[in-house]
Amino acid sequence: MKKLLVICGATASGKTALAVECAKRLGGEVVSCDALLVYRGLNIGTAKPTKEERAGIPHHLIDVADPTDPFTVHDYERLALAAIEDISARGKVPVICGGTGFYLNAVLFRSGFGNAAADEGVRAKYQAIAEEKGKDYLHGLLRERDPESAAILHPNDVKRVVRALEIFELTGRKKSEQRDEKIARFAYEAFAFDFPRGELYARIDRRVEEMFEAGLVGEVEGLLAAGVPEDAQCMQGIGYKEVIEGLKNGYSHSTMRDIIQKNTRNYAKRQLTFFKKLPNLHWLDTSGAAIEEVIELYDR
Repeated sequence: MKKLLVICGATASGKTALAVECAKRLGGEVVSCDALLVYRGLNIGTAKPTKEERAGIPHHLIDVADPTDPFTVHDYERLALAAIEDISARGKVPVICGGTGFYLNAVLFRSGFGNAAADEGVRAKYQAIAEEKGKDYLHGLLRERDPESAAILHPNDVKRVVRALEIFELTGRKKSEQRDEKIARFAYEAFAFDFPRGELYARIDRRVEEMFEAGLVGEVEGLLAAGVPEDAQCMQGIGYKEVIEGLKNGYSHSTMRDIIQKNTRNYAKRQLTFFKKLPNLHWLDTSGAAIEEVIELYDR
C-alpha cells in the first residue's frame, strides 16, 4: 500500500491546486474529502474543481450522489477506501484532498472505544430510531446523554453516534469518559497551509464574491426547481442554506453574501481547531515553495 498524502485545512486555503500539483509530481490521483463535492449539480457553492483545475489528474469521490440522495460518512468511508485501494494497486499515490474532518478521520483511522462490547440489539434499536426520526434526532439523544461526545461527532456520522449511544446504554458511562484510541489504517503525511487569520478570511470573502458572480443564486433556484427539497441533506451546506433562507425572506444578494461570508469564516475556525489535533500534520508557510516542502517531507 502506497503511503497516503493528505492535503487538508481550512476552506479557500488552496488545497485543490496543491493536491493537483503534488499528484503531478508524485504520480498520484486525488481522492476528494469534501461532504458536498459528492453531489452532482452542486458546483458553484462547493467550489467544485473544474476540468481545467483538475489538469488531467483523475479525481475520485466527486459527483457520486444525486442531490436528493442521503449520503453518510459510512458511504464515504466505503467508497474512499475502495478508491484508495484501487489507486495504490495501480502503483499510484493516493492524494486525499479536502476539509471535511469527520470524513478524513473515517478513512485514516479505525476507532477503538475502550473495552465496551458490542450489542447488535442495542445498535439496531438506535439505527431504527435514526431511520424513523432522522439523524438530527439521534444526535439530540446523544447530546442529552454524552454532550462531550456529541460536540465531537457530526450528526451525519450516524455509525459513530450510534456507537456512542450503545456504549452509554451498555456501560452507564459516557464514551468521552473512556479511552478512545485512534488506530491508523495507513502510513500518511498530512499538510495544511498556515495562513494568517486575516489573510484567510480575505480569501474566503473573495471566494464567496466569486460564487455570486458565477451564479450561486441561480444554481440554488435551479436545484429547487428540479425537485430537490430545501431540507435535503445537500441543501444544508454553507452557501445553499443561506441562499434558500434569503429567497424565502426576500434578502438582497449582498445580504446573502454577507451571511455566507460570516458563516464560512466561522466554519474555517472550526476546521482549523479540528486539524490542529491531526497526527502527522505539517503546517506550510504560505510565502514559500509549498510543493517542494511537501515532496521532501513525503519522500523522507
